[in-house]
Amino acid sequence: MKVEIMLTDAAKEPYAVIYASEITPSIRHVAGLIEGETQGVITGLDNGRIVVLRPDEIYMVRIEDGRTIVYTESKQYDGGKRLYEFETMLGEGFMKISKSALINLHRIACVEPTLGGLMLLVLKNGCKEYISRKYLPSFKKYLGL
Repeated sequence: MKVEIMLTDAAKEPYAVIYASEITPSIRHVAGLIEGETQGVITGLDNGRIVVLRPDEIYMVRIEDGRTIVYTESKQYDGGKRLYEFETMLGEGFMKISKSALINLHRIACVEPTLGGLMLLVLKNGCKEYISRKYLPSFKKYLGL
């Protein structure tokens, strides 16, 4: 990514413009940093307790019945945030594979083709999620296919 900083007395406050062909997780991450957001603490709710999670512990974040669920190796937590917020916080190493699912690329066990041209992604903890057609090209590119 190229960066250009221009100094001018006409600017009353700093502002930034990002030129890109598409909005990627890294673009969202940079925009969040510029806006003053830090890579927030990732938390999940478990029976009223707030549990602090590291990104490498997270296998998948999925929307189920209007709630955001965070999957780890053996537990599920209520995420309490929107999927795009997790996408921004987790950044590199995670990929959106459908409108309702974000996965950790380092936790993929296998990918199975299914009828109708879809692919079923299986994570190392046994969770399964279909990769929607919209996100399949970028996922294939990640795999080098």
